[in-house]
Amino acid sequence: MSDDRCELLCLDLDHAEALRVALPGDDALRARAEVLRALGDPTRLRIAHALSVGDELCVCDLAWIVGSSQGLVSHHLRQLRSAGLVTSRRDGKLVMYRLADAGRRVLATVAAPVAGPA
Repeated sequence: MSDDRCELLCLDLDHAEALRVALPGDDALRARAEVLRALGDPTRLRIAHALSVGDELCVCDLAWIVGSSQGLVSHHLRQLRSAGLVTSRRDGKLVMYRLADAGRRVLATVAAPVAGPA
């Protein structure tokens, strides 16, 4: 038997059912997973970090900062924007990007140091 399974069935039904019912619904969980998936790519996470420090940046600056092509950075920015993590505004011929409030909150959570295995 593996170490990650109980050797005895000991279900606290009242407690377990209360927790099961309190879980978010499938739609809410899908939306949250989509947000987390948006930051699941190292380049997108790097872009988000750059925006958290640089506040508002254009694609040209972001491409230079993260070491990727403008086309690839634009692609990743679209995904971040679709997930509600990034906002953009046009400034003449430039498009400026910044982290949305939700992006700042999620980035602060995922950027926190993670303890290694015990």
